[in-house]
Amino acid sequence: MKRTFLFLSLMIALLANAQNMPFITKVYDFLPAPGQFVNDTPKYNYSPDSEPLDSLMARVEKAICGTMTIHNDTVEMPDGSIVIDTDTVIDVKPGLISLGAFGGYVVFGFDHPVVNVEGEYDLQIFGNSFQAASSSSSGGSSEPGIVMVSRDMNGNGIPDDPWYELAGSEHNNPKTQKNFTITYYKPDDSQFGTLKPNQYHNEYIRWTCNSVDSLQEGYVRKNYFHSQSYWPQWYEGETLTFTGTKLRCNAVDESGQGTYYVQHFVDWGYVDNRPDWHYGYGAGDFADNMNQGFKIDWAVDNDGNPVNLKAIDFVKVYSGVLQDCGWLGETSTEVAGAIDLHPDAVAPHIKGDVNADGKVNVSDVTTLINMILGVLPIDKPLADVNSDGNVNVSDVTALINMILGILVL
Repeated sequence: MKRTFLFLSLMIALLANAQNMPFITKVYDFLPAPGQFVNDTPKYNYSPDSEPLDSLMARVEKAICGTMTIHNDTVEMPDGSIVIDTDTVIDVKPGLISLGAFGGYVVFGFDHPVVNVEGEYDLQIFGNSFQAASSSSSGGSSEPGIVMVSRDMNGNGIPDDPWYELAGSEHNNPKTQKNFTITYYKPDDSQFGTLKPNQYHNEYIRWTCNSVDSLQEGYVRKNYFHSQSYWPQWYEGETLTFTGTKLRCNAVDESGQGTYYVQHFVDWGYVDNRPDWHYGYGAGDFADNMNQGFKIDWAVDNDGNPVNLKAIDFVKVYSGVLQDCGWLGETSTEVAGAIDLHPDAVAPHIKGDVNADGKVNVSDVTTLINMILGVLPIDKPLADVNSDGNVNVSDVTALINMILGILVL
């Protein structure tokens, strides 16, 4: 109760002074891999007709962007210093969506760029992980989801720009497979009848993959607890293919009889991996098994090289583990909302620093020319040197004049 109150108070104080909404405001895409909570979390409307995608997306958005309103209420901070006497929209922890087995994803964003604040955690993305009461080691329910970030370089407001992975603790683990690709095959659900208690359809949804350390084919099993189709009903294709970074399996049957599985925590950097630390707890309340959040500084490109991002506009979370845990079913990352931990921060920018390396020199001219020629995607906020709303040769002229000291912008 104390922790909930502190976090609630912190969020009210944050919103009372923030110009930007700290919480997710838009979901751009949602495509779970097959899993026992697909079509259930959120629930798919089968009748009277198949639910259109925009209707489903609206409910996904409501689930992880949902808010509650406090009307003219009074909330006292721990030091008794704050009183809210106007309508304040807040959200401590929204609803829940499930991403299914490996690769299933959601893409979301805020009403502003999330700024990379040096040395600090920039985002918190919530899951529903918890510590097992009787685990012999650090674990419980841990279903790690990998985080990708992107900047709206072309300024069109949609996530069609390069993605960068936030490299967590397992990124360089020898058991982590990069460029892992899996394909799931749509089942004929009419062939799978009603299950009785403790029954499974062991060969339900077939998959094939390019694994280098385990089986290259298998099945997502169907269990008695979830009778709906595990295939996303709004997806029209006969196959689903995902590519990404696959983490090592983290589940152990500690009973030895298939009755007590523990999914062990990895160190840091993944959604739904550890219990979430809310930024109202206070440093003294932080526990080692908690997820503190995510830093944009962790971003790397496809070759694992660090990427200097001053801010990001889009976030993608996808399930990062491929494993079955007996009666618990497949491991599937859940997402329960996210917050920008410093919503009114302003990204530092040096006029003319087109390549965002902190300097203005001839390399910025090369970068700008490559953007104009289409060799590189256009990052409009950086490339529009003369601030006329366009990116063209006049920006090159302005940049050269800045470097030569002829022009000051």
